[in-house]
Amino acid sequence: MADQSAIISAHPSGSAYANRIARYFFLGLEEVMGTHGLLSTLEIAGLAQYYTALPPDNLARTVDFSVFSALNLALDEMYGPRGGRGMALRAGRAWLVKGLNSFGVMAGINDPAFRALPWEERVRLGLRALSLVFTHFTDQHVRLEESPQVFRFIIERSAMAWGRRAERPVCHPFVGLLQETCRWASNGRELAVRETECSAAGAAACLFVINKTPLG
Repeated sequence: MADQSAIISAHPSGSAYANRIARYFFLGLEEVMGTHGLLSTLEIAGLAQYYTALPPDNLARTVDFSVFSALNLALDEMYGPRGGRGMALRAGRAWLVKGLNSFGVMAGINDPAFRALPWEERVRLGLRALSLVFTHFTDQHVRLEESPQVFRFIIERSAMAWGRRAERPVCHPFVGLLQETCRWASNGRELAVRETECSAAGAAACLFVINKTPLG
């Protein structure tokens, strides 16, 4: 069964992100796509209100989940499922470096005392900090769990999947964001990240599994 989603920006979810976090995502998209690519994505997503001005740099929660879902779907429509996934992963990585890494508790990861910790502890604290950012500055609830082999990053009511129905997980920007968070916190180690359950595919929440063994 193909993804049966439609562009849904005209049908708000009633849940939102802080403007600043949304602004960083738009900047991440522009970083990987260029200004023309971003404008084309906005056109396909039906988000004309952002043609001339990105979300403001403040903490008001005004950017509805439907905006993220529409942008995520627009990438698939522009590039096809495989190309859209690749672009979404890159945008997710850029989301961190365009500002999330200096936001709230995430800023503490640059502290010299933090950098002196063992790399796995740095990853644990980095993922926990990211979960707190989303829990406190968006209407998503995020929690971090772990076993000896993996971390589990769990998002209830993912903005990227809002309103979508698909056979496979669709929250690719979050996968890229988690990849880059692990790389940044660990001073360059790449950890495998997979979304194994997704609300778009019928799960109760979106589950991202992060292997503790570095790649390579």
